[in-house]
Amino acid sequence: MSTKSKANKKEEPDYLFENGLMVFTEQYHLRRGFCCKSYCRHCPYGNSKKETKS
Repeated sequence: MSTKSKANKKEEPDYLFENGLMVFTEQYHLRRGFCCKSYCRHCPYGNSKKETKS
């Protein structure tokens, strides 16, 4: 990728803060390439707390 195309590409942040807690974004997890099984809120691999049964 050339320097010019890197400058034109808008990147999303890897994390944001919600209620004082650092929350990783879905894009971060996709770049990471695997599920850490920590029940992350934005897990693109289907392992988030809201998708698991109690």
